[in-house]
Amino acid sequence: MLLFISQRIFQSLLVMMTVAFIAFSLFSYVGDPVNNLVGQDTTLEDRQVLREQLGLNDNFLVQFGRFVKNVTQGDFGTSYRHRRPVSELIVERLPATLELALLSSVVALIAGVAMGVYTALNVDGVVSKLLMSLSLLGVSLPTFLIGLLLIFVFGVVLQWLPSFGRGEVVQIGWWSSGLFTVSGLKALIMPTITLALFQMTLIMRLVRAEMLEVLRMDFIKFAKARGLSDRAIHLRHALKNTMVPVITITGLQLGSIIAFAIITESVFQWPGMGLLFIQAISEVDIPVMAAYLVMIAAFFVTINFIVDILYLVVDPRLRIDKTSANA
Repeated sequence: MLLFISQRIFQSLLVMMTVAFIAFSLFSYVGDPVNNLVGQDTTLEDRQVLREQLGLNDNFLVQFGRFVKNVTQGDFGTSYRHRRPVSELIVERLPATLELALLSSVVALIAGVAMGVYTALNVDGVVSKLLMSLSLLGVSLPTFLIGLLLIFVFGVVLQWLPSFGRGEVVQIGWWSSGLFTVSGLKALIMPTITLALFQMTLIMRLVRAEMLEVLRMDFIKFAKARGLSDRAIHLRHALKNTMVPVITITGLQLGSIIAFAIITESVFQWPGMGLLFIQAISEVDIPVMAAYLVMIAAFFVTINFIVDILYLVVDPRLRIDKTSANA
């Protein structure tokens, strides 16, 4: 187990270094940030002084080495656009993104598993066929279109929910949350549904397919022959054996939700990391863009690491295989 964890940690660090190098390489050639920091009447001498202060005159390897060193100390540099430390901007914006992503993941997982089990156990039911038909819409429609449709129906026509913003939030230390206010909860509904819909339909279809396959296996027939109740067979035996692929997809989708929340945040003007990244692109704010991609990579690496550990917990056969391989 310790060897397995050590290998995963080493692989994670290697991935993080690779992502940091690629991100820094790409953003070093997207434009000159000095042009966005000064006015047209700024002299060439002043521009050179600013470039020297920002370290832009150093060669690429020196700049990248300085970036990696600062990141390991929690310093992502200073935003060219906001003239503030990027770490402060992250602390302000990260709660909004994580709250939206985690709530969307919980909704997608609970609803997706429940509907997947139901459609697998009631294959010919009218409700099951309706859910499978609706799931095609969830998979096919782009996220931004779903968001715009929700805004039009519930924000413009019915005027039940706010069309943009986060509503009133409560500050708990450095964390800000909209879960404790009425306006905050209302503001969460449409972005959460928009972000969760694709993941929910994907999980539903995966659970359904895995359940149908497991229900045809011999050990399910033996469980029925032993006189076990349908509830015990379906939940304790069949569902448990579908959890390995579900954990995989759910883990990867959580990373995707955090990464692609950028679209939902843009549609709903949600004040999170995604909206900050979009604004940074238009202003060639390299420190913010590089910090965003490094953080997204860190989320993916951490989630994959947790998923790998959960594999060993859920499926004992993997523990046996690992032990045999190490022996």
